[in-house]
Amino acid sequence: MNLSTAQAIVSPMPMQTERLQLRLLNLDDAEFMLELLNDADFLSQIGDRGVRTAEDARRYLETGPMASYAQFGFGMWAVETLDGGHRAGICGLIRRAGLDAVDIGYAFLPAWRGRGYALEAAEAVMRLARGFFSLPRVVAITAPHNVASAALLGKLGFRFEQMVRMGEEADEVRLFSWMA
Repeated sequence: MNLSTAQAIVSPMPMQTERLQLRLLNLDDAEFMLELLNDADFLSQIGDRGVRTAEDARRYLETGPMASYAQFGFGMWAVETLDGGHRAGICGLIRRAGLDAVDIGYAFLPAWRGRGYALEAAEAVMRLARGFFSLPRVVAITAPHNVASAALLGKLGFRFEQMVRMGEEADEVRLFSWMA
């Protein structure tokens, strides 16, 4: 699959796991994204996206995940619990400038961490990456001090490759990869 084309690809969403549903994000998720993107751990582990209002969050959704769906057929997906339909976090695939392969990413609100949801969602996303999208290589980046994400990536079969900079002014991050 040529991921550099701007053709829309039919997405396999929504997708269900034992305890979760992954679905396309939409503008109704603005308040949820505002909360997630301003969580202290998101800011320290992933970075500040400059989203401060619901309008900023809607713009972020339109220019980020929703634009990615249209261009690549994938992006970050909402992760909801089947028990109650709570928005717990996001998980998905990103085509990020500066990386030579599609990147897996995830973030969860504090109330939903430590329950295995990130691993469950990431396993489902990797099944899509390998099966539906036929990706031969997937990468992931983490902050150097993010031990939990490194452990999760190890469970998914990712291996540390090297330290990289994602921009001239950016701090170094750890690059992990999975290959078919």
